[in-house]
Amino acid sequence: MPEIPQIVLPHGGYRKLTAFQKSEVVYQMTVVFCRRFLPAHGDRTVDQMTQAARSCKQNIAEGSASSGTSKETELKLTNVARASLDELLEDYLDYLKAHDSPPWAMNDERAVAAKKLGREHSDWEYWKPIFESRPAETCCNLAITLIHQARSLIDSLIKYLEADFVKHGGIRERMHAARTAARGEDWDKSVYSRLDGAATAVELEARADEIRRKVSQTVWGIKKRKGWQ
Repeated sequence: MPEIPQIVLPHGGYRKLTAFQKSEVVYQMTVVFCRRFLPAHGDRTVDQMTQAARSCKQNIAEGSASSGTSKETELKLTNVARASLDELLEDYLDYLKAHDSPPWAMNDERAVAAKKLGREHSDWEYWKPIFESRPAETCCNLAITLIHQARSLIDSLIKYLEADFVKHGGIRERMHAARTAARGEDWDKSVYSRLDGAATAVELEARADEIRRKVSQTVWGIKKRKGWQ
């Protein structure tokens, strides 16, 4: 009996993704940064930054929740999350420029230390007291480091999703495969029933010959339609 493929694949579980965990840190740090260092009123930058940070984590979550029925949607939303980080990164870089403060160089010991801590900690509880107490320049550079790490994680997630899509296909392909498998099962049952209903050995062979002829005719028709002969 053919195995009928699963149509709705396992989905959700996004909170276990390091990419999502890092995006939550990015969102929370942005909320604190805006509250501490940007004006509460009259500056659209606050809304833009918080919305971009929120868009990242929300699109990862929504994409993961959609993946059971639409791998295409999951890929699209994860790419939107990646684009939101690009937008947010520019805002932090603009802040440094506006305050005549260059970003840390890659070999700066502060940047090296920040990268190490970023790899070790993807939970907001660790970063919260840092962003609540450090000066603006430090918080901004830490944010830039964490955004770069989040982008790298999302890039890896996108590559995984692309490979997973190639392997499993979309829901249309899975539904077609399931219907095909179900029809194959029905065919197997009907053939067996017709053969098993023969009253004599001679009748059994006659029925078998009839089935063989029909199969040969069907195969010939398919080859002709596809141009294989």
